Amino acid sequence: MTTSTTAEPDISEPETRAEEGTEQSGNRRTALKAGALALAGLLAPSMARAQGARRNGPTSGGPTPGIPGASMPRDAIDPSAAWLSPEGRLVRRITMGMSDAELTLAKQLGYNAYLERHLNPTALDDSATDAFVAANYPLLSQGVDTLFNQDGGTLQTQLTNAMIYRSAFSSRQLQERLVEFWTDHFNISFEKVGYLKVVDDRIVVRANAMTNFPQLLRASAHSVAMLAYLDQITSRNTAPNQNYAREIMELHTLGVNGGYTQNDVAELSRVLTGWTTAGRGNFNFNPGIHDFGAKTVLTMNIPAAASSTGTAAQQEGENVLDMLTSHASTASFVSAKMLRFFLRYDPSDAQIASLASVYASSQGDVKAMLRNTLSKANLMAAPAKIKRPWHLMISGVRALGANVANPNQLFSQLQAMSHTPFDWQTPDGYPDIPTYWAGNVVPRWNYAVFIANANSATQVQFDVSRFMTSTTAAGVVSSINQYVFGGEMTARLADELTTYIGTLATNSTRVREAISLALSSSTFQYY
Repeated sequence: MTTSTTAEPDISEPETRAEEGTEQSGNRRTALKAGALALAGLLAPSMARAQGARRNGPTSGGPTPGIPGASMPRDAIDPSAAWLSPEGRLVRRITMGMSDAELTLAKQLGYNAYLERHLNPTALDDSATDAFVAANYPLLSQGVDTLFNQDGGTLQTQLTNAMIYRSAFSSRQLQERLVEFWTDHFNISFEKVGYLKVVDDRIVVRANAMTNFPQLLRASAHSVAMLAYLDQITSRNTAPNQNYAREIMELHTLGVNGGYTQNDVAELSRVLTGWTTAGRGNFNFNPGIHDFGAKTVLTMNIPAAASSTGTAAQQEGENVLDMLTSHASTASFVSAKMLRFFLRYDPSDAQIASLASVYASSQGDVKAMLRNTLSKANLMAAPAKIKRPWHLMISGVRALGANVANPNQLFSQLQAMSHTPFDWQTPDGYPDIPTYWAGNVVPRWNYAVFIANANSATQVQFDVSRFMTSTTAAGVVSSINQYVFGGEMTARLADELTTYIGTLATNSTRVREAISLALSSSTFQYY
């Protein structure tokens, strides 16, 4: 157990100390809530923020210039001072949550070999997860003609539950983190496009998550779900719709300060006329609605062409996509976003420039960019990041080794924490800034209580017995330290949990309460 002196909030208030054998179940719940309120310590009340903002998140808490709300809230506790193991830090960043088995593997392989293992996901056996998904969510592998006739609610449930299950149990954990990252980058609301998002998830995000950025952008630009979501399928040569043209530059490639103008948006919208759909959801270029006039996008001049050019005019758009993916602003924008997601909220100019150079030399190769981002020097110097609700939920499942027969209960927890996949309405994707999520405290504590007490064999079940191989409070806390914190629990938290358990180490209810307190602590809420 670590001897770090990093402070944890005190939970040893008198009302949390019950005498052995005198508590009733109601008193236990009162004690648990009181302990959680004292223990979690995410931020001071003045920093709390309600959920529900769209497009722009809160900007308080000492933001980095140009990145609203990007820094850790001033009143938050950064637990990373106790994270002395490089392999432990790497496991936290490239998986959906630390598990004892995963940390043991990382230490056996060493930092670089463990990273390379996850950078080669096809070499990892994921057949058990694939089999579960295929058996329980069979619609996800179907084509558009079949999906068109299915109930939208059923499709969304299957898509979301499959993502929950894969995130928790896939052996390809870094790939799942990238699926989360690119799902937000190329955000599409299921509510607007329905069954088309099922196809997009399969052939755009999952198929290309660890390839290269030009390939990802091309796949997205040919996705009928994306074209429908951003109204491209309504665009005509007589009335070009600018939505997709604007977002492809602002959110997907160059960034809002990437050097384009409103005129570039208008010109690109003309270039993309004709990019539409056929049948029930297949990409199609329709020359009958394409603008064949001369256009200029950024520095690219596109000469006028005769309408007899026909479907070959699709190449205009393909050429612009190539230009956008090779642009220096795209290299910087995508690099900064990747650094913020995988490394820290406030990457330095030097870190962004270094990664942008890798982007340029590798043509946006995702693996090469991750090697640069996740260098041992970078990661050991990085502060902790707060887990977004999705990450928090999955990390709880993984840390406790919970069994998930049906993710419906977990989906309900995500709803309570306002982070259900494919449900963000605007095209910027769910925020990855601490001040947006850190105010959503009570639902996070409620999740900790839920997962520590989960007992439905047909839904989610957590077996507490592996935390109770010792009959002493110190022994139970040692198990919590090993399985939940990778042996890097702060000494203060260990002392507080030991005091809370007291002489009730063989009482499963008391141990579950201690586990839920541990999951509510700042040490677990960050990664």
